[in-house]
Amino acid sequence: MDDFVRTKLVEWGLSEWVEKFKDEQIDSESLCELDDQEINNLITKAGPRVKFKKNLKLLKEEKNTNQETVISFQCQQEHEDVADVVQCEQEHEEAADVVQVFPATSDTGKRKSDLESDASRLQSPAKRQCQSMPGFEEPTILSNVKNIMAFVHSRLNEQDKLSAFLKKKISDLEIKKRELVGVFGKTGAGKSSLINAIIKEKNLLPSGSINACTSVMIKVEANKHSSNYEAEIEFITKEEWNEELWSFHQFLDNNKNQEKEDDDYHDAVEKLSTLYGEEWKEKSFENLMDRKYFKEIPEFLQSRRKMLTCESANELSAKFVKYTRSDSKQEEGDEGKKCFWPLVKCVTVRVPNRPLLQHLTLVDLPGNGDCNKSRDQMWKGIVGDCSTVWIVTEINRAASEKAAWGILESVSSLIGNGGECQQIHFICTKSDLVDDSDDLSSADIHDRIVKRNIQVKDGVRKEFNKRSKIKTHFTDDSFKVFTVSSKEFLKGKHLSSEETEITKLKGFLQDLNDCYSETVNYVSGAYGILSLIEGARCRKEGVGKADDVCKVLEKNMTEQLDQVKRAVDEAIKDFEQCLTEGVKNSKTSEEKLKSFLDRDKQPSFFKTLQAVVRKDGIHKTKKGEHINLNTVLASCLTDSIDEKFRKTFPNDVKGGSFSGVISRFSLDTNSLIQKYQDVKLQLIFLQTEEDKIKTKLNKIILKGKKIIYNSLTEAIEKNMKKCYEDARKISGNGALKKMRKTIEKHVSLNRNMYEDAKKTMLEKMNELMMIICKELKETMDHSIKLSLKASALSESLPDVSEHLETVQQHYNEGKGSQEGDITS
Repeated sequence: MDDFVRTKLVEWGLSEWVEKFKDEQIDSESLCELDDQEINNLITKAGPRVKFKKNLKLLKEEKNTNQETVISFQCQQEHEDVADVVQCEQEHEEAADVVQVFPATSDTGKRKSDLESDASRLQSPAKRQCQSMPGFEEPTILSNVKNIMAFVHSRLNEQDKLSAFLKKKISDLEIKKRELVGVFGKTGAGKSSLINAIIKEKNLLPSGSINACTSVMIKVEANKHSSNYEAEIEFITKEEWNEELWSFHQFLDNNKNQEKEDDDYHDAVEKLSTLYGEEWKEKSFENLMDRKYFKEIPEFLQSRRKMLTCESANELSAKFVKYTRSDSKQEEGDEGKKCFWPLVKCVTVRVPNRPLLQHLTLVDLPGNGDCNKSRDQMWKGIVGDCSTVWIVTEINRAASEKAAWGILESVSSLIGNGGECQQIHFICTKSDLVDDSDDLSSADIHDRIVKRNIQVKDGVRKEFNKRSKIKTHFTDDSFKVFTVSSKEFLKGKHLSSEETEITKLKGFLQDLNDCYSETVNYVSGAYGILSLIEGARCRKEGVGKADDVCKVLEKNMTEQLDQVKRAVDEAIKDFEQCLTEGVKNSKTSEEKLKSFLDRDKQPSFFKTLQAVVRKDGIHKTKKGEHINLNTVLASCLTDSIDEKFRKTFPNDVKGGSFSGVISRFSLDTNSLIQKYQDVKLQLIFLQTEEDKIKTKLNKIILKGKKIIYNSLTEAIEKNMKKCYEDARKISGNGALKKMRKTIEKHVSLNRNMYEDAKKTMLEKMNELMMIICKELKETMDHSIKLSLKASALSESLPDVSEHLETVQQHYNEGKGSQEGDITS
């Protein structure tokens, strides 16, 4: 099976049949030769089979049309091919580094027929692609255009500024971006089964263990480099583990009479027992760093990542499970069951032959951060980078499930204004489970499942509308509910594939995977570069006109930059006003803090407060309560800007940051093209440069806005650090009252921290404005000068007219249908 068949099946919405076609070794050649009986054997369900036959018929018709076009093209070009061979031979001697595109050859002693044979492989990429292209699918177009640009890059010298500029522009064309989908859910909610079903790997991620590690993040992505299943294990550092051991030592020594039900006691003992068995109780903590305990993972001691490579998902799963969780209680001396997850920061699993994951990474995330600083930092970074978040919970009492809603509320600011999440999917698993199903017919079970799913969705949406903390960051349109059954998706006993809603999730992921169009971005950039080369090569005498155009462009640039500055300045003033009100309302934050401290009458509160100060204000109880005193204190500031912030910095960049001023930025090249035809191609280049810089700026703004928003809480956390350190030292009689007094006194004496946080955020806003304006001005100024003013000998630039025509056609097909042909 080749990429063409796999791509077509995914494109036609038949990705679930990829494995069947792979098993039967169906490739692009045999695909079009399938008869009805063979299709019936391959696709056993009527609905998908009808869809496949319809699309296969269209593909055959398209192929026949393309073949007729190629024959016509070859007839017209046949007499040119031999002449091209001679030209290519000469060019080959001048550019030896093109060997990867044009194989080395010699025409000595060859007959005309040999030269004609060589012509087909010595043609430029533009000519070759016309004879080999099976259709206009994205992978083929991208490959063809990349070949063209590799060829052009090799033909450019670096003897002048323009050629050097062009070579760099070609090198910068490839920009990789991955969409992150974060998957949250408590142990047993069905996260692993859901991910396995989505990627059609039943046994990849282990599930069902009640002792699953809550600290290890698991990334699942495509293996683009081999057909193996791989796991890359990243460890924390030796120094970090040594620091954790010291922390455990202090905690356990100071709490020898601690009840075993205590959260932190349980966590410390669990990690130590997992790694050392019972030996840790008899050894000094210094001895626990002995190399003998890490002989199975020398990579940990060497600060390297461990790689596991297997031929099957089952084999890989069996190997990496000990790095992610404990499957059972480890007996002393039982090395076979030894687990290493306390030392693991993250595991990246790579799955072969998964087009769905081409530009996607699914991340199985624990519900909150970790006491280990590097793990916590990575967790926050990944959560903040997720463009979509899945909250997974069992369908039974989904609307009232405290853990699921607790997770969502605790991360709402991190993924909302402090992140880049555009969609929240509340996924209710195990929808196939029905009470008293043994007494029901299959039809009754189906109807009961469907009815219950409708009721659950309605209940979850009503609960979402009650959650003001979440709705501050997300609109109704960004919240969707799914009722899924991984079991029914794989077996189809009572529900159709569509009714399990796994297909809906896969469809969403496919859209997300396609949303980032590597082809469109690459082709657009290539089109601009080739336009500039051809424009510079064919530039006629008329420097005055180029100077006139430069003056107009510079004037437009100044006006557009002023608009950007005004829009950002206006936003800064609005935020300053909001934050000033927030500072005045700081008492509301202190009242929330008092409400938390007023729990001192509760029997277990002392232990909870100890845990909170020990972890710098942040703690998650075993009951699922998320406590963060820093966000509580910062809430007077964040609450004051939340609504304005979401409108100023929408996570959907198409919405336009700063009221759309970046998306509206334009040097008005369209009107200039009509007026200055002599530099039309250079202006086309500048137009594609505009698109490119706006895309880049949107990424800069998205990253910058996360830093800006989170700076408020970080400033408060920094101020409170000394308070937590002082409170940690308190022990003995009356310790609870002393700890409470220490916290309240610190807050009372440090009310300037709100003003400091406000200033920090506004400073970061100004920094972002400076970065935006500098990036815009320097990039476009440089492009204008190099495209219209730089001198380059026309003979030093290759003739790319044929390549330009080909790439322009692809550009108009990919983008012109939506935005119009920019040259029309």
